Amino acid sequence: MGSVQIVTTILAAAITAVAVWLAVRAVLKMVAVIRLGQPAPERFTDKITRARTMLVETAGHTRMLKWGVVGAAHWFVMVGFVVLSLLVLEAYFEVVTTDGGLPIIGHWTIFGLVTEIIGVLGLVGILVLMAIRLRNRPTRPGGRSRFTGSTMWQGYFVEWIVLLVLIFGFVIRGFKVATDHFEFPVWATPVSHAVGAVLPAWADGVSVAAAIKIIISMTWLIVISLNVTMGVAWHRFLAFPNIFFKREPARPAGSGLGALRPMTSQGKPLDFEEADPEKDQFGVAHVEQFTWKGLLDFSTCTECGRCQSQCPAWNTGKPLSPKLLVLSLRDHAYAKAPYLLAGGGKDLTGEEKATQAQLAHLDVLALAEADKPLIGTAEEGGVIDPDVLWSCTTCGACVEQCPVDIEHVDHIVDMRRYQVLIESSFPSEAGVMLRNLENKGNPWGAPQNTREDWTKGLDFEVPRVGEVDDFEYLFWVGCAGAFEDRAKKTTRAVATLLNEAGVSFAILGEGETCSGDPARRIGNEFVFQMLAQQNVETLNEAFEGREKAKRKIVATCPHCFNTLGNEYGQLGGEFEVVHHTQLLAHLVATGKLTPVQPVDGGVTYHDPCYLGRHNRVFAAPREVLGDAIEGDLTEMPRNSERSFCCGAGGARMWMEEKIGKRINVDRVEEAMATGARTVAVGCPFCSTMLNDGVNGKGAGEQVEVIDVASVLLRSVKPQGGKETTPVGG
Repeated sequence: MGSVQIVTTILAAAITAVAVWLAVRAVLKMVAVIRLGQPAPERFTDKITRARTMLVETAGHTRMLKWGVVGAAHWFVMVGFVVLSLLVLEAYFEVVTTDGGLPIIGHWTIFGLVTEIIGVLGLVGILVLMAIRLRNRPTRPGGRSRFTGSTMWQGYFVEWIVLLVLIFGFVIRGFKVATDHFEFPVWATPVSHAVGAVLPAWADGVSVAAAIKIIISMTWLIVISLNVTMGVAWHRFLAFPNIFFKREPARPAGSGLGALRPMTSQGKPLDFEEADPEKDQFGVAHVEQFTWKGLLDFSTCTECGRCQSQCPAWNTGKPLSPKLLVLSLRDHAYAKAPYLLAGGGKDLTGEEKATQAQLAHLDVLALAEADKPLIGTAEEGGVIDPDVLWSCTTCGACVEQCPVDIEHVDHIVDMRRYQVLIESSFPSEAGVMLRNLENKGNPWGAPQNTREDWTKGLDFEVPRVGEVDDFEYLFWVGCAGAFEDRAKKTTRAVATLLNEAGVSFAILGEGETCSGDPARRIGNEFVFQMLAQQNVETLNEAFEGREKAKRKIVATCPHCFNTLGNEYGQLGGEFEVVHHTQLLAHLVATGKLTPVQPVDGGVTYHDPCYLGRHNRVFAAPREVLGDAIEGDLTEMPRNSERSFCCGAGGARMWMEEKIGKRINVDRVEEAMATGARTVAVGCPFCSTMLNDGVNGKGAGEQVEVIDVASVLLRSVKPQGGKETTPVGG
């Protein structure tokens, strides 16, 4: 060992010791912060499925590859980080001796070939990612960047570290080639040999380059250890547990979609008959009241901004960015952590739990952070502004796009629950809707005895449950389908088509009440459970004696479809629920409904969030339209899982849109740009919002918004179909 090797070995050992010590300290701090969260025992079920899903999503990059080039580039960088860590380890042998290498595998030609290929592809991948970040930098002229609000220096730092580590990997090999210490043939390592051809035969070059590579790598580890909120770096470790512990590992995409997470206290579902606000947690009022998985979510955020780029609120000038919301909660949690770890915190009555002695040594900044309200305006020093909280439509675009499975919607609704149930703080116009749900059983406040008025004038009898001995489907009409004029025409169209196809069905009539979706999404879990338990009891009685497979419900509203099918099981209601487009597609495919006159004029289809993204029903509506229209369906640029929200979800249907551009107008402009004269929908909320948007643009005579069922009815019964559909709105 020469003098150069002695110096490089000492340097490598010293910086590695410092880096490892800081990293251990950082990991312990992160674990301590995450453990401050509430229990979530359901996250430990079905470990085999969880492990399989984690491996598929990480190794297969199934979420990232939806983004094409950037996904492929990220995959090569990820693989490079994992595999080429062996070359960082090898550098510790190379600082000691110029011909050093990994024991056993370090001399295998296959090892040289694989690491060469991965090194080259990793270089290409990181250069592509660097170019994408620069092209989408927040300061660029024109448009809103998905990186707006991200800590840009951290992204640049990580990318340059990766680039330099890859470069010095080839420099080390190049010096080995130049000094004739390289064991791999040219065919297996052509780039390394090409680098060696231009480097001098410097005997100590290998050790010096290896030391620089170690210093670069350990500098990265030191920097991220000193910045535990540096998600752009830490996500490469935290993504694995965050995906493993996702809410529903068996879901093909977006485990935080579909059903909402039940309201819990100390890890147990809240029973409102026994719950006590002084003993049980009602929603989230403080950051430590999120579950530990929520705190892990916040720590894992990569700041990539894919959620932000797809969010309808962000894209129309609202203050909500799912990314910035998560980052605010993350930064608040870690800033408040010293106070919490010292025993501080408020109990459910608002009293301080810590003694003055426990808090005496704390930094003033931690104490100031502890005093911040979780929800509050800038003047109040709030972590999350109320306008941010109430801008969310719960469309799920953020959850769909997040590459590390952060469950934004659950966290937003948990904060809403506390605001509604304890603080009674929510947009005033939504109060009318909630009172109507409590007193009338529907958000419009319509008399219950008018629920069956839509049946008047039909040329066939609509059977009621209890009046017929048997039926195949219970037709869940929904509040919109029973009371809202446009939706009633959809209800009539569906009933007419079912009757035409010979499907036996029955309705609950006045026995039906609101599914509870708007109450649950706004955060009023109490009203939701009151309505849901009533409906579950009614439905169980209607299906008495039937096994689940024969307890079939067809619903025209995706919100009812989602609630009945995904959430009523939490309250003892197990049913097979289908959307009307699914049933109609089946009836056409089996020849029970036959389109005879194609609808012309061009048709585009708007995917409802709660049908498409939340429940993965993309094909059925398109199959129905494909059979009913003349020519091909014209797709909007944002469709299927990337469909743009109409603006009505999350109980936003009953809240005024006062900030930025109206979401429905943005979507209508996109629909009109296709040139289609008909915008087909599969949701009564979407129908209302898009009709309002069309009329607001003064295009009611040129563009028609109607349900898929009405389009099919026009094709199956050209004369009768015209009478059951609205024109223009």
